[in-house]
Amino acid sequence: MASLGSVGRNSHKFERPPFNTSSSSSSSAPTNSSLKSNGGGGGGGGGGAQGQQHTARPKGPTSNSRRSITPTSRTRALPVDYDPESERVRVAVRLRPRNADDPPDADYAECVEIQPELKRLKLRKNNWSSEAYRFDEVFTETSSQKRVYEAVAKPVVESVLEGYNGTVMAYGQTGTGKTYTLGRIGKEDPSERGMMVRSLEDILSSISATDSVEVSYLQLYMESIQDLLAPEKTNIPIVEDAKTGEVSVPGIEIIKIRNLDHFLQILQLGESNRHAANTKMNTESSRSHAILTVYIRRSANEKEETDASNRNHVPTVRKSKLLIVDLAGSERVNKSGSEGHLLEEAKFINLSLSSLGKCINALAENSPHIPIRDSKLTRLLRDSFGGSARTSLIITIGPSSRHHAETASTVMFGQRAMKVVNTVKLKEEFDYESLCKKLESQVDRLSAEIDRQQKLRENERGELNKLLDAFENSSAEAEKRFLAKSELLQKENARLASEMKEVLQELDMQKQQNKMLIDEVARLVTSVKNTKSLEDENARLESELKDVIKELQNQKDQNIIMHDEVKHMEMNSKHVKQKQDNSAYQEVLAETTQMYEGKIADLMKQISDIQVSLEKNEVENSRYHKALVDTTKMYENRINELNQQFEEERARAGEIEEVNSTKELLKEYQNSVQVNAKKEINELQMKLQEMNQLQETTANELRLLSVEFKNLESEKATLENELHYVKQSLEKEEKRRKESEMELLNVMKGVPESEEDFEEKVSYMHEHLTKKFSSLQNPNNSNRTRETILSQRNTITKICEEVGLQKILSLLESGDLDVQIPAVKVVANLAAEDSNQEKIVNEGGLDALLMLVESSNNTTILRVASGAIANLAMNGTPMNQGLITNKGGAKLLASASSKTDDPQTLRMIAGAIANLCGNGKLHVILKEDGAIKALLRMTRLENTDVIAQVARGLANFAKCESRRFMQGHWRSRSLLMDDGALSWLVANLNTTSTSTRRHLELAICHLAQNEENGRDFISSGALKELIEISEGSAKEDIRNLAKKILRLSPLFRKELRSE
Repeated sequence: MASLGSVGRNSHKFERPPFNTSSSSSSSAPTNSSLKSNGGGGGGGGGGAQGQQHTARPKGPTSNSRRSITPTSRTRALPVDYDPESERVRVAVRLRPRNADDPPDADYAECVEIQPELKRLKLRKNNWSSEAYRFDEVFTETSSQKRVYEAVAKPVVESVLEGYNGTVMAYGQTGTGKTYTLGRIGKEDPSERGMMVRSLEDILSSISATDSVEVSYLQLYMESIQDLLAPEKTNIPIVEDAKTGEVSVPGIEIIKIRNLDHFLQILQLGESNRHAANTKMNTESSRSHAILTVYIRRSANEKEETDASNRNHVPTVRKSKLLIVDLAGSERVNKSGSEGHLLEEAKFINLSLSSLGKCINALAENSPHIPIRDSKLTRLLRDSFGGSARTSLIITIGPSSRHHAETASTVMFGQRAMKVVNTVKLKEEFDYESLCKKLESQVDRLSAEIDRQQKLRENERGELNKLLDAFENSSAEAEKRFLAKSELLQKENARLASEMKEVLQELDMQKQQNKMLIDEVARLVTSVKNTKSLEDENARLESELKDVIKELQNQKDQNIIMHDEVKHMEMNSKHVKQKQDNSAYQEVLAETTQMYEGKIADLMKQISDIQVSLEKNEVENSRYHKALVDTTKMYENRINELNQQFEEERARAGEIEEVNSTKELLKEYQNSVQVNAKKEINELQMKLQEMNQLQETTANELRLLSVEFKNLESEKATLENELHYVKQSLEKEEKRRKESEMELLNVMKGVPESEEDFEEKVSYMHEHLTKKFSSLQNPNNSNRTRETILSQRNTITKICEEVGLQKILSLLESGDLDVQIPAVKVVANLAAEDSNQEKIVNEGGLDALLMLVESSNNTTILRVASGAIANLAMNGTPMNQGLITNKGGAKLLASASSKTDDPQTLRMIAGAIANLCGNGKLHVILKEDGAIKALLRMTRLENTDVIAQVARGLANFAKCESRRFMQGHWRSRSLLMDDGALSWLVANLNTTSTSTRRHLELAICHLAQNEENGRDFISSGALKELIEISEGSAKEDIRNLAKKILRLSPLFRKELRSE
């Protein structure tokens, strides 16, 4: 970023020499007469811009001149119709309309006359004298937000979209509408949106999908840079690039914007974290300078001229930055009524604005030295005035003559700013970021590939080693198996040889059996042949038997015939006997009958003989047939047995052949095994040689390891000696520690025991004022008190330096009250200093204090520990307040208030809770933990100090809650209503001291700002008290606030009209 001092003029090619930071600023602001119009209020003479011409800067470079262009940036060629005035700081003025705080019409007199058509402003000193000033734009009190934005900020936004840096800033007296002009969110009415929202709306509508928009939001509060988007980040340093001069704030939260709603949420978050306070000039006065930074990154237009030789492969990008600066209002203490902490804030605000005015004076007067380092504000705005940014300034003024001096000062500030000329530069760079990302992705991919390849190689190497080990193991196993197989084969050969002998013997026996079988077969063949002849004979006999049987059958038939003939002859004979009665015939018949009877008897005998012979033949034939069947079966069985023996002999012959082939295969296998065995033996010999080499290498390494082992043994002995020495030193250190602890106890016993000697850090301003007033009345007492406090601080600092904070905190856990009480007093006094608080929290001091509040019943410990927690919970330390509540501190304080009735202890507890009430984010937790009920419960003793702390706590609570209500973060009834806080405020309003009454009045006014509390105000009678506050409060700001509430509340107006 270019410096504030590098101011271009006319040609815009040469720049101011670098600042001489060692020299002090001796330039003073020009007098009003030198910047006023020559013609007073006449036309044409104009203001400072008309009355004087800009002094020309040197047109040639000096010996100390330097360029502020970064190596990757370039200055765009100026167009033909270039106007030098376009790069001058543009200044517009806006008049605030009258408001409720202005005096009534009878006392009101306007000191400003606006002439927008002439772009001129007249400033009246009195009724007969006025001065005229000309500006770039002049806006009346009726000008809309849109018109103001389009005339002031939109040209800068368009320039930023083209790649230039830009600044839009508001300057003016407090309460003149700077925050309204710039930071108005306009959630309910879009027409009221300020320049921040409208700028982002135009930017988001103009960018493409590849472009990016990011924002940061910070505040400069009491010369401390704080991040509004991350409130925990405070006191952020400013870093300046020694080469380019660019100023940056590292560590701030930068958020990428998605859409306008997203930006509105971010802006609302930042506004809620910004410091504001109630003053006579403004009820919500900004107490810090707020800077919204918009970072735009856009790809460059390809149609523009580029260097083809250098940019063929590297894309270009435009990085621009828009600063929207809402300065805190300048104020005069006698008018704003600031006191105490508000006074300190006002000092820092006026100091930073004064430094900015000095820088602008020096730039307007072409001074060789610009006091840029006098303030962090001027360092942050280094590029906006005299740098490379296009700047628009809007000054806001009020119409009332009561503030004539402030209005004149604001107008002169704008007149001097119009003389500042910036060297606007196009910020176009090579897009090394995208190229770098691309190359990084390639590098990551290649690195991953290399890692993968290395892993693969390692895996392969491991697998090869495993394979080698497995091969060595398998070789050894193969060798063992080979030897075992050789032994088995030898045994098998011996067994086979013996079996062969047995087989040969068995074969010889089989040959003999075969010969016997062959003889038996021959004999059987001959017997078979004989059997065949017997069968033929049998067949012949059977045929003969059949013939005999046939012949016998024929004989039988003949016998039957003959028998029939005999019977017929007998019958004939009987018939003959009957008919013939001669004897001759009977004799012949008798002879014939005898003859035939003899023949029949012979035939019957022959038949019986034949039958006997046939029976014999049949018996013999059956016996012979049976013998033939038995013989046939016997020979068939014998033939089957012979066939089985033959098959067995053939099988045995096949086995013999298989044995022979097995012998041949065995010989071939033995030959192949011998060949393989020779190969394996050769390989094993090679491996054995390698193993011998490895053994030699291992032996060498073993020797080296033995040497190293001896060295390690010697080192071990040395270390043992050193350890012994360290043990002795630790023992001595332990003795010294015990002695120092005893000394610490003795020193802590010297810490004052009384409540008056204990240093309590008071957190609100009126107690400071009371003490100062009393010190003015009794200077001797004040000096004595100051000397006592200084001596106590020196004593405590000495204790902390000698003993250490960690040891002091460790004593808080002691069970001895004589140890705990001095230790907790030392911690409480350390916590009274802001510089010690972070160290105490980080070392665990907060946890130890909360433990004491929870567990201890000693009144002194409770009082001092609560006071220490109150110091840690001071306003301005939201991180400590959040830690206290997150660790249950509010609940512990509430329960501790019920342990004791000691007024001083309750005052400390009430003070701690009151400090926590000043953080609006903790209200719900305080309500849930019973802290509000505890505050109201502590007023039962009616002690004025306790009541003062309770009133302060309720005022802090109501103030934060009303602020959240005004900002739109809270839309419900106040959390204080349920616990009866409003009734207590009304009841104690007229019975307390003046300082406490002010807190009570503020609490009632802030509660009345919440419209949801209106019914409670009417029912409890608080409305009448609010009316009395508006009329009779001792503080003017409180009276004005009460009047404003009564005037703006429809419910209150209706209730007052009905009465």
